[in-house]
Amino acid sequence: MEVVRITPRGYCHGVVDAFRIAKRVRESTGGPVHMLGQLVHNTHATDELQEQGIRLVDPPNRLAGLEQIGEGTVIFTAHGVSPQVKQRAAERGLVAVDATCSDVVRTHDLVRDLAAAGYDVVYIGRRGHPEPEGVMGEAPGRVHLVQDLQDVDRLELTGERVAVTCQTTLSMWDTEELIEAVRRRYPAVEVHNEICRATQERQEAAVRAAAHVDLVIVVGSPRSSNSVRLVEVVRKLAGRPAHLVDRLEDIDPAWFEGVDRVGVTSGASTPTRLTRQVIAHLEDLAGSVSPQPAQDARQAPA
Repeated sequence: MEVVRITPRGYCHGVVDAFRIAKRVRESTGGPVHMLGQLVHNTHATDELQEQGIRLVDPPNRLAGLEQIGEGTVIFTAHGVSPQVKQRAAERGLVAVDATCSDVVRTHDLVRDLAAAGYDVVYIGRRGHPEPEGVMGEAPGRVHLVQDLQDVDRLELTGERVAVTCQTTLSMWDTEELIEAVRRRYPAVEVHNEICRATQERQEAAVRAAAHVDLVIVVGSPRSSNSVRLVEVVRKLAGRPAHLVDRLEDIDPAWFEGVDRVGVTSGASTPTRLTRQVIAHLEDLAGSVSPQPAQDARQAPA
């Protein structure tokens, strides 16, 4: 069995920046340091940050989470928070450090500006994910979350100005489907597709490589939206089996019966060392460990 490394994979710029911010805060702060939710959605990265002394406060609601922090510093995660969370942190006398990804910041700015200009904003996102929670807080009552076609059908917008945008980590193909559904309901809608470049590039590479392998392994945590979407696009668009793996123990040898080539990619918040461990494990499983690097997916035949 040949192991094909799909490129690009792993950390995006927003994740790298968030880690740099957390490291700087930890090294320069004497008091307690907290992260309000997982800094990035990866179990292993979160565990490492806690081992380094950053305390995790991770309730479903960010405002409720602030009530659990008595003093010290709070880091807002790469997914962003609402203005209400920032205000409450200030009211409680906490030192707030913002590690929001620049792509998410841009969406916050966009939604705030659209609402100020009189638009109702249809926001395509996943319920329960912190990114929509933060963005919707920019204009309560003017931002309408839709997750599927049924949600679009339930929209009852009466204003003349309607815009649509989206969570940065979704599947670009599913987002396009929902945007078109919104356009059918509101033909004059203004479209702002905010899926980040890193997410799009990883999805395109995974689908492209899947055409030349029998199976794809996505290394990432179940809470990672972009990792889950990688599995979905491989299954839906490439028609190949794909599995999400958070740790080596998740790998089932039965997946590889009759498999000649397996592709490996990883979510934008997955530590590189974990992906390397998975690749090494797959090579051991196949009994084909070689001192030469595994073939890069960009070299696969067209």
